Amino acid sequence: MRKNTLRPKDAATLALLRWEGDDLCVLMGQRGKDQAFMPERYVFPGGGVEICDRYVKPCGELTSNVLSRLARSCTASRARSLAAAAIRETFEETGLMLCDYSDVPPSDVRSEWSGFHEQGLAPALHKLDYIFRAVTPPGRPRRFNARFFMAYADKIQGDIRGNGELNNIGWIPLSDALQMPIPHITSIVLHEIQKIVADPSPRDQIADTPYFHKVGNNYRMERE
Repeated sequence: MRKNTLRPKDAATLALLRWEGDDLCVLMGQRGKDQAFMPERYVFPGGGVEICDRYVKPCGELTSNVLSRLARSCTASRARSLAAAAIRETFEETGLMLCDYSDVPPSDVRSEWSGFHEQGLAPALHKLDYIFRAVTPPGRPRRFNARFFMAYADKIQGDIRGNGELNNIGWIPLSDALQMPIPHITSIVLHEIQKIVADPSPRDQIADTPYFHKVGNNYRMERE
């Protein structure tokens, strides 16, 4: 039988966090039961990179540390597009915008970003932290080269409303999320978030990023 050699598609995911009392909560939603990839699993919002992400006009660019770490697996231009895709997909799937105020005229932006700019807002790339990369192993119906971002929800606008890709969208305590029906990689990333939050080290001095992938018959956790 011929082995599945489907090339992974670049994708970006955003774990939005906020404190509710003593609980650190993460924004997640449930994929539909008819979806080919991870049906009925709870996931972070995210998706593939689109052409519009290349030309977005943000209110702040990626920090030099985040850009440097992202660009170890792609070009600097692609790194920026991945970050933009994480914010755009989160808005499309949940109605929430990681953003700040901007003076970019709405007429100067692509239609996919009009929901931001018509309100005098623009995506806040500088609020993103790059925390994880994972490649879906061969043989799956969909394969992604996924970059996982994290951001705190102090700069979000909008109300939760789904576009049909995710159901039951809400803020879930991390400890509860780990007990829900989630993909294995989501569990790994949630544990990584717990470690990041507990570590007082400045994030702008992080030297590398966890990278999870399969080599032969073995899964590997490396740093890049």
